[in-house]
Amino acid sequence: MATLTAYLNERISRIKGAEYRIDPRIDAGYLTSVVLERGLMRVRGRLRFPLRAQPPFVGAGVRVRCRRRLRLGAGVTLGHGSLIDALSTHGVTLGDNTSVGRNTRIECTGSLRSIGKGLRVGRDVGLGTDSLYGCAGGISIGDDTIIGNFVSFHSENHRIDDRRTPIRLQGVTHAGITVGSDCWIGARVTVLDGAHIGDGCVIAAGTVVTAGEYPSGGIYGGVPARLLKNRD
Repeated sequence: MATLTAYLNERISRIKGAEYRIDPRIDAGYLTSVVLERGLMRVRGRLRFPLRAQPPFVGAGVRVRCRRRLRLGAGVTLGHGSLIDALSTHGVTLGDNTSVGRNTRIECTGSLRSIGKGLRVGRDVGLGTDSLYGCAGGISIGDDTIIGNFVSFHSENHRIDDRRTPIRLQGVTHAGITVGSDCWIGARVTVLDGAHIGDGCVIAAGTVVTAGEYPSGGIYGGVPARLLKNRD
């Protein structure tokens, strides 16, 4: 058991480029099942992305559309059942050691009338499970940010000014969404088009982040989001 744990600590630390230590209370059987699953995900990655020197870890049921516009760093994980549709002007970039959670969808274009802008994610970012990233207006997420489960980003907004024309025919606006580095976005947060979240922010679970500036280092919560206090 100790030998297996030591080997995994060394291998994971090498992949991540930083020290990693497995909890010694985890038993050998569980660790073995994790190793086998990750090994199978690596095999899928090599089969799905044979030309990449650093293929991702690819879970079961992963779907990728417009693969030529997908750029992946080293150590990327695409969780079981996730979807990436990278059709967009800037494509999808996932930095080193980024993980896309189970059943999470990244969709860059809402209509074939006009392709979207895309998604850029820095390194060491966790995109939680069962989430939606609507990237038509462009989404940028900085390094070392963690995003909870059941989160949704919507970088597109419908025009509603003309009462004589159905909303669906009035077109959309794209202001884009930015999230800084070292942020924590809690579970079931909704981030709307035009929201710009600074470095080091914490967004409480269930918050609706509307268009506007959210200065660095703040803790925000509520519907709509408001400053609760500063981390400093």
